[in-house]
Amino acid sequence: MKHLKTLTLLATIVIVNSCGNKSKIFPDFSVTKSNIHYKLITIGETDKKAKPTDFVNVLVSYRTPYDSVFFQGVRTFQITEPQFAGSIDECFTMLASGDSATFYLSSTDFFTKTIETTIPKFFKADDFLRVDIKMLGIMSEKAYQSEKEIFLHWIEDFGEYEKILLKQYIDEQTNDFEQTASGIFYIPIEPGTGNKIQVGDTIAIHFEGRFFNGKYFDSTQKRNEAFQFVYGQKWQVIPGLEEAIGMMYPQERAIFIIPSHLAFGQGGSSTGIVPAFTPVIFEVEVIEVKPKNK
Repeated sequence: MKHLKTLTLLATIVIVNSCGNKSKIFPDFSVTKSNIHYKLITIGETDKKAKPTDFVNVLVSYRTPYDSVFFQGVRTFQITEPQFAGSIDECFTMLASGDSATFYLSSTDFFTKTIETTIPKFFKADDFLRVDIKMLGIMSEKAYQSEKEIFLHWIEDFGEYEKILLKQYIDEQTNDFEQTASGIFYIPIEPGTGNKIQVGDTIAIHFEGRFFNGKYFDSTQKRNEAFQFVYGQKWQVIPGLEEAIGMMYPQERAIFIIPSHLAFGQGGSSTGIVPAFTPVIFEVEVIEVKPKNK
């Protein structure tokens, strides 16, 4: 069995190396016909790679040309067909469950075509974007929808209990609040100015996430590092926080109470800090907004 596993590993390495030529820019890297430079770091237990329409769970990080991480997180999403040669979508289809790899791709294509925004100041037009990906899991669309349906049926009773917790917390608050159709409670603290945040805007925010008992699980304020991202693009924030930010204006500060199905859901946070089925509170301040059309 051990020899079989070794042979499988060697075969996988041969297959991966045969997918492209050796890179002339990055030592020990190969390059695809679409000009994605890649290096396999670890190999999983299967050789069944992800394909468009599959749902994947990945740990992904983006780095500047100087190797500084400007985004890192665990995200679950559906792979789409690459819209152009060298798209990041192609990177995901090169990995099987358990694989991890480093990729270098055009920063201009990534920001202008994939995210549809301007290139950040810390990138030059001809710079490469480094992307590190670990494929945590792959699920077909049919299997994903089936598990989702089972999960929704299973949490029906739990949902009533969570409603009680939310109601108890809200009853204790003295601030005025609104409730969205999805179940998010919105408590404004300081009004904003200008135009409401739109999809494609590059925004910088400070946020503090905490439990109902007041204990913090995350805070950009304590790290003294604002979170900057392109609003409306996948892999950025949890669904409830994305909906919440879309309700805000530049310089606004507000509190949002987010039910678990729009927060960290049945699995809890990737760090293990936020348990499964836990409603959370986010205090958000919009520091800066750079409109997409500018």
